[in-house]
Amino acid sequence: MISYQLMLSTVVDLKHITRKDFAVLDCDGKLVATTLEDTTDIPYMYVDAVVNSPAEHQLIQGKQYFKVIENHIPEYIVLVDGEDEDTFRVGKLAAFHLHALMVAYKERFDKDGFIKSLLLDNVLTVDILNGAKRLQLEMNARRAVFLISIPLDTEQSALEILRNLFPDKDKDFIAPVDETCVVLVKELEDKDGECEINSIAKNVADTLSSEAMYRVNVAIGSVNKDLRTLSAAYKEARLAHEVGRIFEAGKQIVNYERLGIGRLIYQLPVPLCHIFIKEMLRGFTIDEIDEEMFNTVTKFFENDLNVSETARELYIHRNTLVYRLDKLEKMTKLDLRKFSDAIIFKISLMVNRYMQYTERHV
Repeated sequence: MISYQLMLSTVVDLKHITRKDFAVLDCDGKLVATTLEDTTDIPYMYVDAVVNSPAEHQLIQGKQYFKVIENHIPEYIVLVDGEDEDTFRVGKLAAFHLHALMVAYKERFDKDGFIKSLLLDNVLTVDILNGAKRLQLEMNARRAVFLISIPLDTEQSALEILRNLFPDKDKDFIAPVDETCVVLVKELEDKDGECEINSIAKNVADTLSSEAMYRVNVAIGSVNKDLRTLSAAYKEARLAHEVGRIFEAGKQIVNYERLGIGRLIYQLPVPLCHIFIKEMLRGFTIDEIDEEMFNTVTKFFENDLNVSETARELYIHRNTLVYRLDKLEKMTKLDLRKFSDAIIFKISLMVNRYMQYTERHV
């Protein structure tokens, strides 16, 4: 069914063009939309007779009734006051316009439902080909899937902003996935690469931030070139979303193709993670690291194991940093100034973070 707001705006526009008042009723005789200020004179009692009549148009007691029919079934009745030929033409035009609107509205939601089923892998291959042909969707267009995490209860405002940002309904698809995620399937130009895709994601994040005043995270799947495998790109975006929450919580845009080692760790069994930590740290646990030491190690990794630069950014003497690294070496038997030891400790931190996340979400 066409939304009330869309139906009302349509009949209001028709009145501005034709200077005639309209009433649109459903086949149960309920008023859907009207430009009449006084609805008490609407003859609801004739709707049933009009619906059951084989005629598409009827004149009853000075009022003209027009059926809006789809697949041989009446969907709406358009009512116009007047017996003359001009009123007939106006009513016929209104019924035709509403029929076209209804077809477009149904096609849009058919397309939305079809794409959503594709993303969830709920469509057979043969049905994908038939559906794409029926809905005039390009099979081999380049598309990117963006999964946008939003605050709870902000779904409608986010959808409205995104649909204004990407108004091309024939090429781009936007829909809610759940209460905290919206998916955008964006058709790309042939020239669009990683830089352009990241720019789209940044535009989404910045626009929602400026217009809705809340922070969002955007996860990106790899570029898809076949409608039949669009679900794979969606799964990648979901994986990027999850991995980003664990290992890159402060990062607003996460790309599946740039997840790095976090993607591997995410797929490890938790028991194997416990064995790895025990063997690599030789009985030491990450929880024994205090906040000062943790911040020091984090900054040291950010600066590619550069002692001088790390000391400068932490506003401490170089010797103080060396003392902290020596202290950590005594605790873990790992010297972070050595690349091989630094790799082991970095992975241990990530594995520990993954285990903590898993335990919280069991």
